[in-house]
Amino acid sequence: MPAHRIGYARVSTRDQNLDLQLDALQKAGCDKIYEDTISGTKSQRPGLALALDNLRDGDTLVVWKLDRLGRSVKDLLDFAGGLNKRGIGFVSLTDAIDTTTVSGRFFFNVMASLAQMERELMVERTQAGLQAAREQGRVGGRKRIMTDAKIRSARKLLNQGTPPREVADTLGVSVPTLYRWVPATGSAEASTP
Repeated sequence: MPAHRIGYARVSTRDQNLDLQLDALQKAGCDKIYEDTISGTKSQRPGLALALDNLRDGDTLVVWKLDRLGRSVKDLLDFAGGLNKRGIGFVSLTDAIDTTTVSGRFFFNVMASLAQMERELMVERTQAGLQAAREQGRVGGRKRIMTDAKIRSARKLLNQGTPPREVADTLGVSVPTLYRWVPATGSAEASTP
């Protein structure tokens, strides 16, 4: 069975026109062209779903521009990687990407490697920053809402018979937060910070 070039076109607003994309895809030799109008999530792109259903090993998906498929580099690389696993080529006409050629596959693999390296560098920088903060005695997360002074005030108010709801409101915390720091069991003096 001969390989097919299947086109996909999408516009993201009612005012946009598909004619430019359709013309370019026809000139690129697409046997069939699927289209979507109005943006939405991936699950709301029936034209793309049909195109993907009709692609077979050896076929090529052709788009006018990369942004017709997704906004982030990671999503685009994942999408193209999925096509590659199925033995399907990918061409973006205006971006001059063609994974059916040796140089096109090389370019796309370099892009994928750069994206992976950036993800790993972000993780590495985050871990280094957390380690540096720990070495300086700082811990991550939010600041404690119940300071030592608030805990002392809460104990004092509770020992004086003030209702827990009123104590929590006075301190600007919820009743569960109050009880987390000043347990209700036993006397209010039992818990120390």
